[in-house]
Amino acid sequence: MKTLRCLLGFLALLLPASLVLSCGTKSPSPGQDPLQSVTLSPPSADAQDYPNGQVPFVATGYYADPVRKVSPLSAGWGACIQGGPTQEAPTNAVTVTQGGVAQCTAGAVGTYTVWANDPPYTSVECLAITACGGGCFVAGAAQLTCP
Repeated sequence: MKTLRCLLGFLALLLPASLVLSCGTKSPSPGQDPLQSVTLSPPSADAQDYPNGQVPFVATGYYADPVRKVSPLSAGWGACIQGGPTQEAPTNAVTVTQGGVAQCTAGAVGTYTVWANDPPYTSVECLAITACGGGCFVAGAAQLTCP
């Protein structure tokens, strides 16, 4: 009987202690710390300034928790041509690898938008539209000048 009382007393102390220790150590689930913005570095580049015209862009994701930042952010990449002050259209004049390396194709001239996006979690409402005007994504953009 004494052993049972001792064991119950130990468990009574162990349960509150484990609850206290677990507070604040849980990682936020995706819906609790949504991606807020994406930036690309460099913000602008001239392909002529890079070896073989290959410009490495890096996407950085910023989350609701101000201390949480992910760089490089795993993202979808693409390029657009500026079609006016508020419109952009996809282009084949610039290719972008899944690692964010952009390169002008032969004959490409002008300034293009390189973008990286990450779809928000399904429980979060749309925060932004891609640089090319499609989907519901958190996106960042940079400018690439082709010779």
